[in-house]
Amino acid sequence: MGRRLVPLTLDNLPDLPQRCRSCVFWELDPVSGEAALKAGTTALEKEAWISAVLLDWGSCGRVVYVDDVPVGHVLYAPPAYVPRSTAFPTSPVSPDAVQLMTAFIMPGYQGQGLGRVMVQTVAKDLLRRGFKAIEAFGDTRWKEPACLLPADHLLAVGFKTVRPHPSHPRLRLELRSTLSWKEDVEMALDRLLGAVQKEPVLRPL
Repeated sequence: MGRRLVPLTLDNLPDLPQRCRSCVFWELDPVSGEAALKAGTTALEKEAWISAVLLDWGSCGRVVYVDDVPVGHVLYAPPAYVPRSTAFPTSPVSPDAVQLMTAFIMPGYQGQGLGRVMVQTVAKDLLRRGFKAIEAFGDTRWKEPACLLPADHLLAVGFKTVRPHPSHPRLRLELRSTLSWKEDVEMALDRLLGAVQKEPVLRPL
């Protein structure tokens, strides 16, 4: 099984699932996101966001391929590039951290170590760029796949709560800890990375 992890660019953006490559939940603030949905311009807004972040900050994601088939991806960026993050009651993300926006591995490819490799690849990338941690906004009331990851799954793979909240706590993962992960976190990663599967409805938090 040949597998590759490739930086996300405009060239391979079409390899993301349709629901993901046209989703702007994180990339736009709630008002702008709702306007883009109504105008049918979410795919163009997604492309514009990725282009701007690539030019200004650099790589903001990875796409996972198995035998040249795209099977997963992860998106991350400093919170200054993630307008939606300011809408959360537990913001802001810490200045030494990058925000984990979303991550996904296709169900048929879970349990093969891809999640662990993907997160470790992101960790190495961000450590080289001077960051110490990844932070994410969890959802304690998670019931179905959406852009927000379930808080209990984040905790299961090593995230720690840094700002509690009844519904949207902010959680943090120290990057150096991911580099020594063993296979015992694989099942938890499968649950976490399989949790993002459809475009959410944009609504007030």
